[in-house]
Amino acid sequence: MNNNNNNTSKVRIMTTAALLSAVGILIPLISPIKIQIEPASFTLASHVPIIIAMFISPAVAAVVALVTSFGFLIAGFLPVVVFRALTHIVFAMIGAFILKKNGNILNSFKTAIPFVLLITIIHAVCEVIVSSIFYFKGQSTSSFLVMVIGLVGLGTLVHGTIDFIIAALVWVPLQKVVSLPVSTKIKLGVAKNS
Repeated sequence: MNNNNNNTSKVRIMTTAALLSAVGILIPLISPIKIQIEPASFTLASHVPIIIAMFISPAVAAVVALVTSFGFLIAGFLPVVVFRALTHIVFAMIGAFILKKNGNILNSFKTAIPFVLLITIIHAVCEVIVSSIFYFKGQSTSSFLVMVIGLVGLGTLVHGTIDFIIAALVWVPLQKVVSLPVSTKIKLGVAKNS
């Protein structure tokens, strides 16, 4: 009987990973809110499936982060954007492992804010590194600071934080209807300022 429950759990996790991957591929294809200022691009909610996958497990986070970068490729984004999307595996894996060890970290603003900042800074640094590699083609330093550090770096901090908030708001009701063994359960409003 226990083996049957374990198999059911694995199927649910695989199905959830596949659904998150599918949503992650669709978002860059159909999103009405896409801003592209080379080398930066901002597609609203593009990180949401990856962040939700982070809440489930490191394995799901890795798969969804890798598969969703394919969505940017088939949506026709520039190679720099596709490679930036591939770097999402870094912040997704780090975040998923932290959440696996500290599943209740998001239930308090005192611990959630530093976690979100850490993850979005890692996310931004990875994207700046990739953008820098693509960017250096003789442009001036001031242009680099504005385009890569400003638009990609700071833009990713803002965009990643907004998507994290959206993911948390989606995950709260979703975790109640999707029966999965997950790393993180968020209980908004339970632990106030603790």
